[in-house]
Amino acid sequence: MAAPRASLIDLSSLPTAQLNNVKNQLTQELQHLTTSFAQLKAAQGKFRDCGVSVRDGVGRDEGTPILVPLTPSLYVPGKLASTDVVLVDIGTGFYVEKTPPAAREFYSRKVEELGKNLLDLEKIVQGKQGNLGVVEDVLRQKVISESSNSGADGGT
Repeated sequence: MAAPRASLIDLSSLPTAQLNNVKNQLTQELQHLTTSFAQLKAAQGKFRDCGVSVRDGVGRDEGTPILVPLTPSLYVPGKLASTDVVLVDIGTGFYVEKTPPAAREFYSRKVEELGKNLLDLEKIVQGKQGNLGVVEDVLRQKVISESSNSGADGGT
């Protein structure tokens, strides 16, 4: 299915109420995109931390006491069972055994993918911010124009 084609609209031809609606819609989209950006950035940090954990954990001896994360804020004591394989969370609660080099490569690839997605999203956010600025400028000009017109009409 082909993507819908964008059509250009002369913003100065829109009534003030419609410009306000466009401004509100752009503001909501920006808030959503900004939240998504923050979540992607956090996920990238978690993948980076996982790669570091695999790197640091492999140098330890079997039986070494460690803290095992159950949730982001809850850890339980445990012992390192093996340095030959690690469990890798591949998403939606699925874990796969991998060798430490394969796990580090997996996490590096995820960090790189998210970095590319963040760059793409950043470009989209900048475009939306530019659009919002244009709409706000046109709206400001319309409001000034309308208020000066109503002031001129009311004085006669």
